[in-house]
Amino acid sequence: MLATRIQQKEGMFYFISYKAAELLERVRFTSRYYYEGEEIGAESAGDDEVARFIAGIEKSEKGFQRVLNRRKIRQIVNFYETAVSQPLIPGTILLFTDEALRFRRADGAETVGHLGEPREKFLIIDGQHRLAALYFFGKRHPEQMERLEVPCMLFDGKSADFATEMFVIINSTHTRISKSHLIDLYEKVSWETPEKKFAARIVNRLYEEADSPLRYKINRLGGRSRQEKWILQSEVFNEIHKVVQSQRRFFADQLQMRSDRAYDLIRDYLKAVRAVMESVWGENDKFTFTRDVTLKALIRILGDLIRDRKAVRAWEEQRSEKAFIDILRPWAELGREFRIEGFYERFPAKGQVERVRKIQMRLAGVLQKQ
Repeated sequence: MLATRIQQKEGMFYFISYKAAELLERVRFTSRYYYEGEEIGAESAGDDEVARFIAGIEKSEKGFQRVLNRRKIRQIVNFYETAVSQPLIPGTILLFTDEALRFRRADGAETVGHLGEPREKFLIIDGQHRLAALYFFGKRHPEQMERLEVPCMLFDGKSADFATEMFVIINSTHTRISKSHLIDLYEKVSWETPEKKFAARIVNRLYEEADSPLRYKINRLGGRSRQEKWILQSEVFNEIHKVVQSQRRFFADQLQMRSDRAYDLIRDYLKAVRAVMESVWGENDKFTFTRDVTLKALIRILGDLIRDRKAVRAWEEQRSEKAFIDILRPWAELGREFRIEGFYERFPAKGQVERVRKIQMRLAGVLQKQ
């Protein structure tokens, strides 16, 4: 299919146009939609984490009950039938596939080319009601479907976390989910995993507790503090969730999946980092040590320390940041490497993911030399 590739910072996605009938064959709905005795059945989410999340939200929200579906679909179908000069779908439908699609540039074009089709159907991040109404409109007016084209934005090869967060932010109005509290939602909804709920509680403590080195430094978007923010709440959550998943036996056996105990461990580790890196901690106008790329790497290093168990055993005995300080002390010599001037040359990377990994390798390498 013909597509325009769009680059925004380190993100890349595509603008495409589908014939209405073809698009409806290529998407799957995660909600059930009703209109005058007809219905569209939601497809099974199967093992797709994003689809399960979206379907769970929609099934749990009163705004997606049958009555509102019928009313909303009826209103949109009526608009489709009465609009003449106005475009039926002027805004783009947002589609998602976790498959990395191949893009082949057209001759003489930099951003226009041919994009491969995914093996599975697209997940709809935004636009399910509009497409559901289009389906029912097509049932009543099949002769018009070939003359309708639908603009779409396609995100491919992304993680489940990316698609989930985008869905919550975009749909914050009609799902009544505050776009500033994705992690709070993980904590409260009934269908999410225990690991996600556990990680969400830890992140909330890191933001709120008075003794947290990250207190009010995590950007919750809806947070009341006017202090400088260092890292997004979703980024902290993603990293802690990964540590919990990879070291689940430790958190279950040693800490009984108690968020207060896990918070104490992470807090003391970060306190030790702050003590060792005192000269650069919080100096974000001169250094990058407490910016998102380094903080993410630091949380990953904690996962390594838990796996090694030596530091954790010391912490279990002392229950203090002192258990980590001696282990992390060699980092004190690295302070100048995190100067803003020349930082991206010292840690060259194609994007943030690679840069976080390089910082992690640098910090871990110093500890391994002990």
